[in-house]
Amino acid sequence: MATAALISLVVAMLSFQVGASVAKQLIPLVGAPGTTALRLGISALVMVVARRPWRSLPSRAAVPVLVAYGLSLGTMNFVFYQSLRTIPLGIAVGLEFTGPLAVALLGSRHRMDYLWVALAVLGLACLLPVTRASAHLDPSGVAYALAAGVCWALYIVFGKKAGHTHGAEASTWGMLIAAAAIVPIGVADAGRALLTADVLPRGFAVAMLSSALPYSLEMVALRRLSTKTYGTLMSVEPAIAALAGLLLLGEHLALLQWVGIGAVMVASVGTLGDEPSVTEQMP
Repeated sequence: MATAALISLVVAMLSFQVGASVAKQLIPLVGAPGTTALRLGISALVMVVARRPWRSLPSRAAVPVLVAYGLSLGTMNFVFYQSLRTIPLGIAVGLEFTGPLAVALLGSRHRMDYLWVALAVLGLACLLPVTRASAHLDPSGVAYALAAGVCWALYIVFGKKAGHTHGAEASTWGMLIAAAAIVPIGVADAGRALLTADVLPRGFAVAMLSSALPYSLEMVALRRLSTKTYGTLMSVEPAIAALAGLLLLGEHLALLQWVGIGAVMVASVGTLGDEPSVTEQMP
């Protein structure tokens, strides 16, 4: 059972990064807003068919939290895809990971956390365009990736509140709200190009690989793995992203950039302790 859960989680992480690689190849065709619209729009349609959210309408008290949750999800995807226009996938995910890492560190009270803060700062310094290895990185792409990290942190905070106020259907409503906010922007930017025979199948692949399939597999893993094991494995995500970028997109990173990704990963594992992992709230 544990082996099946481990395999499910590994496949989920691989699926997510393959989906991100497909999205990066789609961005030149319809732009980052259009790519985001395809992912969120198709994912929302799939969730409507699968979950039938009209059977669980949110209460008036739950609506503000669900809106904040959905907007953080939509904005996170939007700015992350904006970052992929100009910086490698592995670096974008490494920078984005600082969001949940910051949530974990802010909520911790252990002395050892000073070490994890130092490692996180070291990793961030290696990935920012302040070293020779990363000097060529586009500052706007870096800023978008860091903004995605901020949105991920907000997604975690509001996601927990939404789950408490509306239960399991909070994720469905969050996706619907995210799609309602972002799809019009993508349609306005890309127009009919979103529905071409060359684009639509890729958009469907992004939605399935980056949302439907990994989320389903993660639910299998969560039911059978301890929170600490789950969080530790999820911390490998930046390395998987860097490998996906190398193998699928031909993105070669400098040694110092690999060191930065590794430092962020170790800091993420170190913050787990005995507490629930914030990386359970994967975007």
